[in-house]
Amino acid sequence: MESYQGPLSHFTVLDLTRVRSGPTAVRQFADWGANVIKIEAPEALDQGKGMGGARHGPDFQSIHRNKRSMTLNLKDATARDIFLKMVETADVVVENFRPDVKNRLGIDYETLRGVNKKIVLLSISGFGQDGPYEKRPGFDQIAQGMGGLMSITGIPGQGPVRVGIPVADLTAGMYGAMGTMVALLEREQTGEGQWVQTSLLQAMVAMLDFQVARYLIKGEVAGQAGNNHPTSIPTGVFATKDGHINIAAAGDQMWDRICEVLDDPEITNNTDFSTGELRSENRDAVNAALEKHTVNYTSDELIDLFSASGVPCGHINSIDKLYDDPQVKHLGLRHPVTHKTLGDMDLLPQGVKLSKHDPKTGMATPDRGEHTSEILKEYGFDDDQIKDFVSRVVV
Repeated sequence: MESYQGPLSHFTVLDLTRVRSGPTAVRQFADWGANVIKIEAPEALDQGKGMGGARHGPDFQSIHRNKRSMTLNLKDATARDIFLKMVETADVVVENFRPDVKNRLGIDYETLRGVNKKIVLLSISGFGQDGPYEKRPGFDQIAQGMGGLMSITGIPGQGPVRVGIPVADLTAGMYGAMGTMVALLEREQTGEGQWVQTSLLQAMVAMLDFQVARYLIKGEVAGQAGNNHPTSIPTGVFATKDGHINIAAAGDQMWDRICEVLDDPEITNNTDFSTGELRSENRDAVNAALEKHTVNYTSDELIDLFSASGVPCGHINSIDKLYDDPQVKHLGLRHPVTHKTLGDMDLLPQGVKLSKHDPKTGMATPDRGEHTSEILKEYGFDDDQIKDFVSRVVV
């Protein structure tokens, strides 16, 4: 095992996850130095590439770094015993099976707690561990739709639109990681772990933020607003001489700064634009009036003018242009690793920076079962036992 001493290096995490929500949660532990053991089915039992994509593909490589991999056939009684032996000294188990699977495998929370009362189990599902949708399979786009996001995304009247990233998976993973961290902190006081649960649906609803608040508090049902902000105008996309930019000028102070930059009395003195409420009511007219000016500037020119006046604005980058951006370069938003087959490559970075520790870099996603023997020996099994496990497809 490598010796990186990050802030989470004293934790051992047993990773039973696949696809995206679970691996997103586990990555928070792996990147900050936890001893993460990825447990997969033996290849003889699982020959398809699965929904995580090809193992050497960008997606799989990005999301499973900083782990060691071993194989265990958890449907086998011996393999289950090995797993429970590992649980004895582990801190966290993470799984995103359908809720009934862990019960069938005999690795449910009560069983794990019986082995180690300090264990924290994180379970991520599509819709929750119980309830009317308990047994439904979960998928990101399904959660985006059921969780309300697709109803408020897109141009008014065009019909529901999914977001361009798997936001339900990602947020469920992040909420799950945060809940697990809270459980580990609480364990310092009580000496006992607990069962942490989240779901794609639960995370998606939580991420609707002020749109749900508008409904719960005032009964307002948000609709699609396109590139306009639902409540603060002008905030949206504006054409320029060579493309488009975003402008976000919520509030009277920002509106005054826009008027000062554009220096157009017809905009400044228009009574229909005099308050935030009126600008919201007349958003199409406000946007059209502004765009008469923005199309006369290049994007760079306009961003320089507005930025100098303190008006929030920015380019609308494609992914390649994003990584050409000087601020992105300055922030170093790459996670370098070296893979024994794929060579040196950059992966997605962590979205947070600590003053005392950097994320663990260099360690690429392992091949399936790459560390099986190494890990089994750490738990006291010898070469003859391991050879027997292999012959019986226990591992």
